[in-house]
Amino acid sequence: MQGTDKILAARALLRWYVDAGVNEAVAAFPVDHFEVRTLAAPAPPARAAAAPVSVILPASTPSADEAAMLAAGAAAACSTYEELAAAVTAFTGCPLKAGARNTCFADGVPGSALLVIGEAPGRDEDAAGKPFVGRAGQLLDKMLAAIGRSRAADTLISNVVYWRPPGNRAPTQAEIAICRPFVERLIELTAPKAIMLAGGVPTQALTGATGIMRARGSWREISLSSGARFQALPLFHPAFLLRQPAQKRLAWADLQTLAARLRDA
Repeated sequence: MQGTDKILAARALLRWYVDAGVNEAVAAFPVDHFEVRTLAAPAPPARAAAAPVSVILPASTPSADEAAMLAAGAAAACSTYEELAAAVTAFTGCPLKAGARNTCFADGVPGSALLVIGEAPGRDEDAAGKPFVGRAGQLLDKMLAAIGRSRAADTLISNVVYWRPPGNRAPTQAEIAICRPFVERLIELTAPKAIMLAGGVPTQALTGATGIMRARGSWREISLSSGARFQALPLFHPAFLLRQPAQKRLAWADLQTLAARLRDA
């Protein structure tokens, strides 16, 4: 067996021990089996017997189902918007958090008649720690202003996922499921009169409707685990409108539908 093969075999054996539940190494002295040694390396000098060395293994990452259960418990324990914001910030069950700079929970006025729910933070949002602050966020502000609303006065803005996915990819179903208890609790605590779903991802995640071209402009119902129900209107995501400005005509019609519901609420 060549030297490289021996090293690989030693590493495989050590990983097998870890998977088997071995959590303590007992020897005269600790040995780093991952250290790269040449065949000509001298044997380690003899040492006096030492006490057994306990090896502390890293805690295992919870599965998506386990993380969703942890999120559900944390969300249920919150009775105010402020408690929920703190719980989301402290939550470590979503794997996206490890690669994100900031938690992007919400921005705006809690308890507003309008709640906007988007997809996930992008680069600008990750840096600022707030949803919808980049170019798409600037367009969203203009869309809200067109119906007499703003995040500073009477709108709350959030997402279905609170940490930036790598490379700005779409969040996975597992990532959305982990964050969903927090999303539902946000809706319950703020009790909006209408919810604007910005894009296909939140539309599918919260209503089950697929295809934003078909879903946009028609009121959908969000049914929460608690049994509460809220009315939501899917619209094109502002980032999509930046790429397809010709679709702003349809977006304007949808904004008028949203404004009418808010006036009647």
